[in-house]
Amino acid sequence: METTNRVTCLVDGASFTIDEGLYLKDLAQPVRNRIKRDYPRAKNTDFICSHHLLKYRLDSVDAMINADLKQSQKIDRKLTRALQSDDYEITDVNQTLSKSLTMGQRISDSVARFGGSWGFIGSFSFFLVAWMIINGLQLFGIKFDPYPFILLNLCLSCIAALQAPIIMMSQNRAADRDRMDAENDYHVNLKSEHELRILHAKLDHLSQNQIPHSLEIAKLQLEIMGEMRHELNELRDWREKTEAGSHEK
Repeated sequence: METTNRVTCLVDGASFTIDEGLYLKDLAQPVRNRIKRDYPRAKNTDFICSHHLLKYRLDSVDAMINADLKQSQKIDRKLTRALQSDDYEITDVNQTLSKSLTMGQRISDSVARFGGSWGFIGSFSFFLVAWMIINGLQLFGIKFDPYPFILLNLCLSCIAALQAPIIMMSQNRAADRDRMDAENDYHVNLKSEHELRILHAKLDHLSQNQIPHSLEIAKLQLEIMGEMRHELNELRDWREKTEAGSHEK
């Protein structure tokens, strides 16, 4: 109810001057919503005194801090569970395969390793040239495989026939190693993606909620400090008037 430069507080119905409080329309939305929750019939044109407004502002600050804290703790718990998750154990591929090697697999690896080296090319080329020179020139009277070196062709065919499956055995083991590597990479990427999603959610919470709330809380804190300073000034004035009155008596 408005009188000359005086208004009525909607909380206790006491009369105050306009500078001793604010209208609801001049308040921040969170504070106004808290007041309307307690007083559903309150309008934006209603007045609330500084004393009661201080309580609602403090409650609004506490509510925003608690909401941000709960959301941060929820995200932190998700991140902790993701980091501690051991649904799949990453295996050391080389160690696993080396423990399961048989004698035949070790031989096939050695053959494949030597067959794919310059040492094999050089030594085999020297063997072929020596074979053809000895039989072609009949050195030392030796001529066990005359031209066109049919025995040499037979030996080469046999070597190729045996070498091919041995190298394929080694390649099969390399394929097994690649498959295990791919499986490890898949699970590592899956876990990393899950952790990144949680970190993105935390960053989104910081940018969309916590930072704006921090700014709003800082604004409310400044307003609360202003109200407290105003009340202290009023208390000081009242004390000075009381002391002045007691001295006059």
